[in-house]
Amino acid sequence: MVRFGQFPSDPGESPPPPEWAGIRTLTLRDFSLDPGSQRPLLLDRHLLILVTVGHGAQEVDFRTYPCRPGSLLWVQPGQVLRHGGPAGLDAIMVSWAPEAMGGLGAVRVAPPFGVGYWQLAGEDEDAVINEVSQLVVDCQRHRGDSLAADLLRHQLAVLLLRLALLPASPAPEAPPALDPAPSRLPVRDDAGNFWRLRHEVERSYGQTRRVEDYAGRLECSVRTLTRACLAATGRSAKQVIDDRVALEARRLLAATDLPVAEVGRRLGFPEPTNFGRFFQREVGHSPGAFRAGRRERA
Repeated sequence: MVRFGQFPSDPGESPPPPEWAGIRTLTLRDFSLDPGSQRPLLLDRHLLILVTVGHGAQEVDFRTYPCRPGSLLWVQPGQVLRHGGPAGLDAIMVSWAPEAMGGLGAVRVAPPFGVGYWQLAGEDEDAVINEVSQLVVDCQRHRGDSLAADLLRHQLAVLLLRLALLPASPAPEAPPALDPAPSRLPVRDDAGNFWRLRHEVERSYGQTRRVEDYAGRLECSVRTLTRACLAATGRSAKQVIDDRVALEARRLLAATDLPVAEVGRRLGFPEPTNFGRFFQREVGHSPGAFRAGRRERA
């Protein structure tokens, strides 16, 4: 995975220690000065982008999100970010390693399987701006002290809990809370069955694309999974699984230099020709043509 990198520090300031409290802050304008920021980046950290100036767009996982002051994006590890936006666009960026979330691991705060996207307004906007601004200030003021590290992590936790309380962003319906190890699926709970399948696909998409395998792991029928997926998305269980594999293929082709054959092997295609046919069918381009097109845009 491509590292999101060492963020540049403000001119005249010494950089913070590596992985300072697991949290880093900078502006989008500073980040854009790095030539590597113009190509797609496969993130290994969480990233909040709070737009402060200008109008433009950010692209995450090949979807474009319109941005203006008050726009907020939460990009998660494993997703692909491509900046390349207008020069007049600026934002405060907060990046953190997954372990910096600490005790929030048991609390559902991150958007499920997607990008968090909000257009903040009113009291919500004021509260989030205040939390982000204070986190930026304290990241710059307090460095290298264990007590200060605890402060930063608590501030991050408060910020993320505020985001969890925001009205839902334009994304699929949030999943219900899941047991750590869900087993047999309730027969009539289509919404719960769909999200349990999504969790299992997230764990196993590189190993199998067979609906029968997922039905066996979740102790239900193929018909149950298909009905749940059709109710939630209008697509069959097989299509939901293939969509996830195709997304990961696009991520790896756009943001890494892995050979096409290696991308296919990582996704469960021992033969490059089978991967090529799958990708052509799902995306509409060959893997090589898709990669070349993304590189031309960078």
